[in-house]
Amino acid sequence: MSNNFPSVFVISLDFELHWGCFESRGLLEQDQLYFQNTRNVIPRKLDLVASEDIHVTWAAVGMLYNRNQEEWQNNKPTEIPAYDNAAVSSYEWINRNGFYSLEDPYHFAPHLINKIKQTPHQEIGTHTYSHYYCLEPGQTAEQFRLDLETACRLAEAQNIQLRSLVFPRNQFNQEYLTICKDMGITAVRSSPAIWYWKPATGSGFWKKFFRAGDAYLPIQPIRPVFLKDIDTRFLPLQLPASRLYRSWQPKYKLQNGFKLRRILNEMTEAARTGAYYHIWWHPHNFGNQPEECMKELEQILQHFRKLKRQFGMLSLNMHELSERLLNRTF
Repeated sequence: MSNNFPSVFVISLDFELHWGCFESRGLLEQDQLYFQNTRNVIPRKLDLVASEDIHVTWAAVGMLYNRNQEEWQNNKPTEIPAYDNAAVSSYEWINRNGFYSLEDPYHFAPHLINKIKQTPHQEIGTHTYSHYYCLEPGQTAEQFRLDLETACRLAEAQNIQLRSLVFPRNQFNQEYLTICKDMGITAVRSSPAIWYWKPATGSGFWKKFFRAGDAYLPIQPIRPVFLKDIDTRFLPLQLPASRLYRSWQPKYKLQNGFKLRRILNEMTEAARTGAYYHIWWHPHNFGNQPEECMKELEQILQHFRKLKRQFGMLSLNMHELSERLLNRTF
């Protein structure tokens, strides 16, 4: 493998709909609008990344593959996660609240998954089947294996081979990497190498404070990652995240500018030094202010186009990057 690595730009998205935030958000009228906006903006986002030749990994919650309640019921693993805290279980939430409708648009999205599949250079990865919390007390490795097997089975039925995984809530569990490998996963996203992104079952006040503040101000500069430093001896490869994109907020007009400038400056520095930059968010983050968020995404992708022209920066999804690293094709 050449020592002259290119700079690489990676986007990974945690595609969840309501499965990713049922603990904090119900399905009242304003919530329904939020997720409907999310569904409406995804095709626009796909058109945009296709027009800019941007390669993206969509880590989809496996429950989204189901078309209706009956399929969801039939596709339950033989053993579901036995969290000590039942409130974090997606199964328990449905048991208590039920689905919104037979083909619930807030919990099922096979048509969107198919649209992602049909868009060039988009990888469909996995966010586990049930938005599984891998560090939560009570759950077991065998329950995780059954969950991931279910996600793989439903994906294979749609001719999708899952190669990349993002742990829900970034609850990175080192002990579960062997299971991921057994399921054919070759890349997982790991957290930024900063103390307030350290994987945990919860986030205390100071972690949340520094995570939020660092999005706008250089509280702690991100540690640059170079491809030569990614360990390729063991599968799955661990591809560290760099920056969480935070959605445009109407009450933070000045801070919005700081946030975007921070992202663009970090992208420039990565391109200039031949480093790797990995940004992530959730599609539902665009649910409240879709137009403003789309405008910010357009600026980010336009900036990438400039960096590609000036420095040769590459856009790769997680699977493409892991394949190049493993096959030594840089």
